[in-house]
Parts: sequence; structure tokens; C-alpha cells
Amino acid sequence: MVSLIFLIAAFALGLSIDDPKARDEATQARVGWHINAAMGALVFTAFVHAVVLTYFMGTGRWMEETSQAYQLERTFYEETKAIKYRTIPAMVACLVMLVITAALGSAADPASPISSRGGLLGMAANTVHLVAASLTLGLHLLVTYWEYVALDRNGAIIQSVMNEVRRIREERGLPV
Repeated sequence: MVSLIFLIAAFALGLSIDDPKARDEATQARVGWHINAAMGALVFTAFVHAVVLTYFMGTGRWMEETSQAYQLERTFYEETKAIKYRTIPAMVACLVMLVITAALGSAADPASPISSRGGLLGMAANTVHLVAASLTLGLHLLVTYWEYVALDRNGAIIQSVMNEVRRIREERGLPV
């Protein structure tokens, strides 16, 4: 959720720039703030997706080892694995769109040596960047929701495994 707030802030700062070619101090300050906020949001968002991926990797490994140690049904492990592999493509798509949006922002910057004079599909570079940023923001909102649902379901499976392990340990007279 915090990454979404950062992305919205960067988006709003970008919208506050009337003409990035204007050489007045206020406009150039907004351009600077937008670039810094956007890069910070990109890095933070990538970090959040990396944490989610790391969580799925760690809990997947734990699930596999616990299932083997307690001879649990493979359905627990298989379901967590399926959740992980359904979530990864969405995270990757979001990260790719973040990078594409940043690259298009560089091309839209009039001070940049990388310039897209003709634009894409006849649109100005800043319009292409705005469209990409809008799509990225929407995609990130969907992926954030997708990750939330996946994390919630994965947590429920882990709780089921913990309950099963507790039951087995109690049956065997082991400490719980």
C-alpha cells in the first residue's frame, strides 16, 4: 500500500508540471521533485515485490520440509507452490511496466540527450509517458490486490499446516 502511495505521489507531481521546457525555477523544481519521487517510488516498489517473492520462496521451502517431516498431504505444498507461480508473472509485469515508464519519462524530459521527437504513434513523448504511467499505476493497483489475496490465502494454508502439525505432535506426546 505504501508503494502505491509513493507511485500516486510521483504521478501527481508529474501532473503538476505544465510545461517541462519552461526554464523558470518553480517548473524545474517540480520536474526535479517528480524525477526523484518517481525513482524513489520505482525502487521502493521493486523492493516490496522482492519481499513478497522472498516470502513465497521461504514459506514454500518451509512448507515442503514440514510436509515431508510430518508426512502431510502434498496438497498443502502444491497449493502454496501454485499460488507463488500464479503471482510471479503479475509481479514481473508490474516491474517491467515501471522500468518502461521510467525509460519513457527519460525520453520525455526535454533536458535529456535521449529524445523521442516523433513520439510513439504520433503522440508527443510526454503524452506517451503519461499513458504509460497511468497504465503502470492501474496495473500496480491490480497486482497489489492480487498479492494481498495470494498472501492471505498462503497464510491460511500455513495456519492449516500449523494446526495439523500441532495435532500430530499432541498425538505423539511431543511438546507443542
